[in-house]
Amino acid sequence: MLIKTTKVLCWTFVVLVAIALVVLTKVDRSPIQDQGFYKETFERLDQTTFSNSQGDIWIAGWSSVNMTPDEPADLVGYAPRGKYEFVQDSSYVKALTLSNGKSRVTWLNYELLIVHPHLAEQVRKAISAAELPIDQVIFTATHTHSGMGGYMPGPMGEMAFGGYDQGVVDLMVSRSLSALRNAINSQDTTSIAYRKSDAGDLVANRFVNGGATDPYVRQLIFTKKSGKKAIFLTYSAHATTMSTKFMGLSGDYPFYLTKDLEAGGFEFALYAAGTVGSHRPMRPGNTPEMVELYAHKLDSTLNLSTSDLDTIANSEMKTGYLPISLRAPHLRVTDNLRIRPWLFNYLLGDTNAHLDITQIGNTLMIASSGELSGVFYEKWEKLAQRKGLNLIITTFNGGYIGYITPDELYDENFHEVREMNWYGPGNGKYFDELILAVIEKSQP
Repeated sequence: MLIKTTKVLCWTFVVLVAIALVVLTKVDRSPIQDQGFYKETFERLDQTTFSNSQGDIWIAGWSSVNMTPDEPADLVGYAPRGKYEFVQDSSYVKALTLSNGKSRVTWLNYELLIVHPHLAEQVRKAISAAELPIDQVIFTATHTHSGMGGYMPGPMGEMAFGGYDQGVVDLMVSRSLSALRNAINSQDTTSIAYRKSDAGDLVANRFVNGGATDPYVRQLIFTKKSGKKAIFLTYSAHATTMSTKFMGLSGDYPFYLTKDLEAGGFEFALYAAGTVGSHRPMRPGNTPEMVELYAHKLDSTLNLSTSDLDTIANSEMKTGYLPISLRAPHLRVTDNLRIRPWLFNYLLGDTNAHLDITQIGNTLMIASSGELSGVFYEKWEKLAQRKGLNLIITTFNGGYIGYITPDELYDENFHEVREMNWYGPGNGKYFDELILAVIEKSQP
């Protein structure tokens, strides 16, 4: 009996070792600047020529369309919670279109955790098939952790992100087209102004107590000749003010912030998550009432802002698209062990790493697939200011490659830098230098 038990244990050990060899490998800690993918991306940026047009006027339009499904979908954010039990807040897709008479861009914004590459691809195909007059589409999300799923295919989508429901995807695509058509039909000549407001009391570094943050709400304010106004704004605090146990569909604080703005002087408000990596909200509580209170405080901060409006008078528009090459995936299970790239790719699928680059007059906008940390922002903005540029950075642009955080945090025991830093050590330095290079390449 002892011999038989020993044989079973030995064979079990052998099988486990074999499985480990197949699915696990070491973390690659070699310097990132020596890697081929690093050099490849910077060479690609050097060779990139942005589309450029000079117009005489700005023309803008906007629209918001409800995309709440008839039947409950799984909640996405925090941990798997199952289907939402009630609708606290309807979910919307918002479209903002801008043209200088020659080039046309649009921002599509979703009250979702992320914009998955599959959803982005389906929307792009539908826009092309509908022959809508758009030259560049920039995807954004509010990053609510109480939004709906059903739009992320693949094993990981099924396990952790609400699975996949073709009906939900079809609904999101059709409502996106409706929002775009409405926005195009509502276009009128407009003025554009940039403003930056300090809301540092409402955000904190989630890794380092008292650590650096990006405290600013950056805004673009559009005013049509009719007097109707729209606001596009970004902020760095994660949309995690709602309780992790809350079972209602909710847009979290961005929903209530835009609601406040639209109850004030704006016909339309679009909130796009900014550099939310490593940033948390300084919330007064996690009930719906406290979430609304947090949004009211942000709205009050904007109303009290004394910063001057920078009018974007020059109707020059530049657009660009930069694919980003990456290190092999590094989804870690221990400090120095990660799952092999083939398994990561099977679980997650295409991550569609890229930057969308848009410059309107003297305002440079960069949309990232990485969940960038706001601790980098001060350095980026100082360079932009020296070049005479305003800088607005958004995330969740139809690609998703996990968190981009300072490299010194890579071996800390934080969920965001272990399970969610998908492309290995050195990614902080990589993206820091890449954003700086994009700014350096840009001219006012």
